[in-house]
Formats: sequence, C-alpha cells, structure tokens
Amino acid sequence: LDEKAVNLLKEHTAAEDKVIEALEQKLVFLKANQNMVNDFQAINEIREESYAKLNAAGAVKPHHDLKAQVERIIGMIAAEEASVTEKLKSSLMAEATATVTEKFVSDKALKKSALDAAIDALKGGAGADPVQTAFVKFFKDKAAAAKKSGDDSEEAAQREALIAKMNGVAKNEGFFFTFDANGKPQAA
Repeated sequence: LDEKAVNLLKEHTAAEDKVIEALEQKLVFLKANQNMVNDFQAINEIREESYAKLNAAGAVKPHHDLKAQVERIIGMIAAEEASVTEKLKSSLMAEATATVTEKFVSDKALKKSALDAAIDALKGGAGADPVQTAFVKFFKDKAAAAKKSGDDSEEAAQREALIAKMNGVAKNEGFFFTFDANGKPQAA
C-alpha cells in the first residue's frame, strides 16, 4: 500500500509538474502578448496618420493634374498659332513674290527702273528701290482688301479645327475639361 501511495504521489506530482509547466508556458505567452494592445494602438495611429497624409496628397494632386492639362492645351494652342502664322507668312510671301515678279516681267519701265536702282545701289547711291516699293504696295493693298472683306470663314474653320483637336486630346487623355463650340472650357 505504501508503494501504491508513493507511485500515486509520483504520478500526481508528475501531473502537477506538467500542469505547472503548461501554466508557465502560458504565462510566458501572455507576457509576450501583453504589449499586443499597445502594438495595435500604434498600428492604428500610424494608419490614421497615413490616411491623413494620403488625403492631403489627394487634395493637391488634382490641382497639379489640372495645371499640367491646362499647360498642355496652352502649348497646343501656341504651336497651332505658330504653325498657322508660318503657313500664312509663307503663302503671303509666295503670292507677293509671284505678283511683284509678274509686274516686273510684264512692264519694261519697271524692269528698267529696277535695273537702274540696282546699278545706283552698287555705285553707292541711296535711291528708292522700286522692288521694295512694289512689295510694300502689295502688302498695303492686301491689308486693305482684308479689312474690307470681313470674311472670317477661314479663321472660323481654323478655330473649329483647333477646338476639335483640343477636345480629342482632352478626351483621349482623360482631362477634367472639354471645350464647347465657342472654345470655352467646360467640366468633363
């Protein structure tokens, strides 16, 4: 019976040791997780700060995008105006050259006066240049004719084409705005 009691006591002690060991492990685990609440609070604070920073950046980004879009459209308009100006200049010069050349080819007196002016210029004289005078007269006549005409259909067609081009770019690139028929921007 003593032997049985000793064995029972040993078994009971071993079982208690296992329970104590398990409780000690649980204590270590709980101590390790004791800061978990603080960790989650810190994570939530960082998350809130990050969202605030993202919201601040999100408020600035549309302004930056709009500025870039407006700059792109202004650049397009400037390039188109430069292109139209250059085309107009070259067509006017071609027309002026053709007209003045035709005048001088068909009129012997003008030919003689141009030759005399060229010879005089080579000798160092400062006389009136009939070729220059003919070009100046052509451009003055052209300006007067343009004022009288009042026909702005070409300008209207160019404006329409430019607005269509700008709307195409605005649509393809997802701009915040488009243009109406008068060229006024509207929210997209």
